[in-house]
Amino acid sequence: MDESAAQITPEHPKWTNWRWQMQNRIHSVEALNEWIEPTAEEREAIEKTSEVFRWNITPYYAQLMDEADPACPIRRQVVPTMDELATDIVEELDPLDETGHSPVKNLIHNYEDRVAFCVTAECAVYCRYCLRKRMVGDANFFMRTDEHRAALNYIAEHDEIRDVLLTGGDPLTFNEANLEWLLSRLRAIDHVELIRFGSRMPVKLPYRITDDLCNLLEQYHPIWVNTHFNHPKELTEEAAGAIHRLKQAGVPVGNQTVLLRGINDDPETMKALNEGLVRMRVRPYYLYQAQIIGGTRHLRVPIEVGMHIMRRLRGRTSGFAIPTYVLDTPHGKVPLNRSYVKGRADDHVLMETYDGTLWAEPNPVARADELPLQLPSVSLPDDVDTIPLREPAVHAQPGAPSHPEKPEHRA
Repeated sequence: MDESAAQITPEHPKWTNWRWQMQNRIHSVEALNEWIEPTAEEREAIEKTSEVFRWNITPYYAQLMDEADPACPIRRQVVPTMDELATDIVEELDPLDETGHSPVKNLIHNYEDRVAFCVTAECAVYCRYCLRKRMVGDANFFMRTDEHRAALNYIAEHDEIRDVLLTGGDPLTFNEANLEWLLSRLRAIDHVELIRFGSRMPVKLPYRITDDLCNLLEQYHPIWVNTHFNHPKELTEEAAGAIHRLKQAGVPVGNQTVLLRGINDDPETMKALNEGLVRMRVRPYYLYQAQIIGGTRHLRVPIEVGMHIMRRLRGRTSGFAIPTYVLDTPHGKVPLNRSYVKGRADDHVLMETYDGTLWAEPNPVARADELPLQLPSVSLPDDVDTIPLREPAVHAQPGAPSHPEKPEHRA
């Protein structure tokens, strides 16, 4: 980062240049000092987590952080904490077995008719709860041109694939020339009907959504974008401008939120977030239960808390402002409602996937009777699939439920 970067104000021409933002990302304590007042714990965590998971913050996203409050919901998403090194119930870094579903490098073929194509391992910001922390920022997962071609050839050879999700990392870290190379080759495959982008750029670096980018996307419709707002503080004028430019180019935009402890795990915050998204013409699509990934236990919440939030939204806001609450599993996404969720079996929540597989999600709670919603007590069947735990889970969930309230009747 150049020495004057923190002195550049949003009014300066450099500020809105997405390449300048990428080149001046914050990735040292010294640089962070110019934006916030790091606590001693944050300083220690930055040093001790450096070999575990990279961290980068764009100046744009940094200026959204509360400089004095370490509990700031923006700050907690991107600044390392010592909680990341605490003992977790798993060492798992690939809970969805994406590697096992990858016929060629970085191409995940889990559902029959669609694939997720991780075209890069680069991100503008490294979120501390990242699903793909095993790969983002790792040079081993960056792709050469011949590896991109191998993935494109696989898609071309499998005519059941109608839907391609470009993800990563963040595919919009690519410049327009590289994006056009990919898009033109995907559009040359007759059976590819839909191209989607999974990108957090409208949230963490909205200046990436340039007129040039939108003009490019407009040439390859149907193109869809799903982005990733987690908190109302992220719904800025700059973010709204990025969404507007995508909409003007005919690109529908959805949002995928991750349910995170102390950030958005209460009905009021979630309602404000989704209603704000709708005002920006973004459709709330999914609310994800945070994945069981080592080093993220301090950000995960009991599934009952998420189900309670969904019940509190229904009837209290517009129907299209309510996302679908889901858990991603190696057997596909499971809607977390009583049509699929069977009940709680001590440290696990038992559910049925779309193909009939029984899945037990490790989801320990300190006191089940203090949860805002009670699930039936069930036993785990012998044929259930799950993630092996490294230790008894009951003591691994930190603290009491995030927002204990009087329990409702069974859902």
